[in-house]
Amino acid sequence: MRPTKTTSGERTIKDIKRKPRERPSAEEKIRIVLDGLRGEDSIAELCRKEGISQGVYYKWSKDFMGERPAALRRMKGLER
Repeated sequence: MRPTKTTSGERTIKDIKRKPRERPSAEEKIRIVLDGLRGEDSIAELCRKEGISQGVYYKWSKDFMGERPAALRRMKGLER
């Protein structure tokens, strides 16, 4: 067998596949949910910009709204 030569494009694809996805922090999740509640963009557009699925957005929204006092205080503090 003769050795194959990899192109820079193939190397880039391999690097992308190896790179683990960063998990958003609680503050980032709150910011995204607040952006959705403001209604400036549709949820679909917001999710596309942030690189998340709509299901993830609605789960975060439900999680934060379900945590009543602590989450609401955090959201109001970050909103200011």
